[in-house]
Amino acid sequence: MTQQSSQRLGIVTDGSLTKGIEVRLDSSASVEDMAVGRYVTIEGEKRRFFGMITDISLGVIDPKLTLTPPDVTDPFTAEVLAGTSTYGTLHILPMLTIGGGATDTIEGPQPVKTVPGHFSAVNQASQQDVELVFGGEDARKFYIGTPLDMETRICLDLPELVKRSNGIFGKSGTGKTFLTRILLIGMLQKGAAANLIFDMHSEYGWSGTSEGGRTVKALKQLFPEQVAVFTLDEANAKRRRVSTDFVVRIGYDEIEPEDMTLLRQTLNLTEPAVEAIYQLSRKFGRNWLQSTLGLPESEETEEMLKGLSIHESTFQNLLRGLHTIERLPFLMPHSPDNTVKRILEYLDRGINVVLEFGRYTDITAYVLVANLLTRRIYAQYRERMEKAMAEDTAPPHPLVITIEEAHRFLNPGVSSQTIFGTIAREMRKYNVTLLVIDQRPSGIDDEVMSQLGTKITCLLDNERDIDSVLSGVPGKNELKSVLARLESRQQALIFGHAVPMPVVVRTREYGSPESYKDFLSPGQTDTKKQTQKDIEELWK
Repeated sequence: MTQQSSQRLGIVTDGSLTKGIEVRLDSSASVEDMAVGRYVTIEGEKRRFFGMITDISLGVIDPKLTLTPPDVTDPFTAEVLAGTSTYGTLHILPMLTIGGGATDTIEGPQPVKTVPGHFSAVNQASQQDVELVFGGEDARKFYIGTPLDMETRICLDLPELVKRSNGIFGKSGTGKTFLTRILLIGMLQKGAAANLIFDMHSEYGWSGTSEGGRTVKALKQLFPEQVAVFTLDEANAKRRRVSTDFVVRIGYDEIEPEDMTLLRQTLNLTEPAVEAIYQLSRKFGRNWLQSTLGLPESEETEEMLKGLSIHESTFQNLLRGLHTIERLPFLMPHSPDNTVKRILEYLDRGINVVLEFGRYTDITAYVLVANLLTRRIYAQYRERMEKAMAEDTAPPHPLVITIEEAHRFLNPGVSSQTIFGTIAREMRKYNVTLLVIDQRPSGIDDEVMSQLGTKITCLLDNERDIDSVLSGVPGKNELKSVLARLESRQQALIFGHAVPMPVVVRTREYGSPESYKDFLSPGQTDTKKQTQKDIEELWK
């Protein structure tokens, strides 16, 4: 369908504020040209309404037509029937009012509090309407994609985005990693927050892969002065020819009982085994892990366990879990450097940190390291924030911590006990928020999901996942049909605090030399020269 600024679609025939508006299509508007997720405007008597198509249906004047369908092989007969006896119907979810009043003119689009009258004209939204609602790219807003069948840029308000934790969801292969890269670049480009990214599959540091398997540049190549790459696997980084800034090593003596709690499900630890960790820590101090692994099979050990009220089967269950931890190559008795201190040094200088896991993509390694480092970094931010409030000085720069496989950290069984659940519930109390990435949002605790400020959702086909993502959202039932009909790649439904209303976008291009050039800031001359060279090589 050709985009026109004032194409009339039909008229309002029924509806309510809570259930949405029914629109009867004009005979000149083809029902096949309509699509869920597109925008329309409704010309009310006193104001204009801006809404989204959430359903499309067919209607007839006389029910007999459905029982004894007419012969429509004659084009003239088909045309007459389409204009008189059969029609198409749109279901519209009105979101905002635009224009039509002094308040709207001064303050911009306003939330809908009423409905348009019967027979109000319904038009396809123009580029100008969309721009009025979503605004243009500026110091705060970052271009993330375009609406369906439009070239208008949809922008996210990034300072508003980082005020709360956010989520990127979608089933495997729908482009979650692709979207995350774009969003992280936006935060970096606009200076909205510092980022600490726990990069499970080495997709965000030096390079990554597109959905088609093609290698694409990641943050370090595009912003070499603003991104540091930490690694747990130095050999893997060298093999991939990735220049790293720091090799992470963690000492056994750094692991505290609280760092093990989140590993209960991963290591198949029983509840008594987790409690035993705390008892052994009180007995052995910082070296509890090595001391426990070094306990001999002797009567003295048995007596000690009895004294601590630790049953033999509980101890054996714990040992099996600890031996799994012991085999992680990046662990050693004592770390040669303080990883938390190094990360904070980079973040304090405004440099974003990507921690690559290399070959260690086992969920045990990921959960242990992400939990251990986040607990300590959050404690530092909390201390700094409290000091700034007490002394009336500048607070620390906002920090966004990105985690993949988020249901491992935020499922109902553990979210209330973990640092990640604490951060999500406290929103931005200590200037630390989360960016969670997951293909199973139904595995995340409902309370945590309700605290996520903005959700960017690619295609989901599991009913429980869809219900989880849309829980508590106005117009949930209407948005379900929109979400279920997204294309399998490069489309997403965005809703929450960073956008004035839900929007379906086709995400902006990423991966070509021209797209890299579009991401760069004006001062990045060296990178732009390299990008220009890439473009020239592409067209040789």
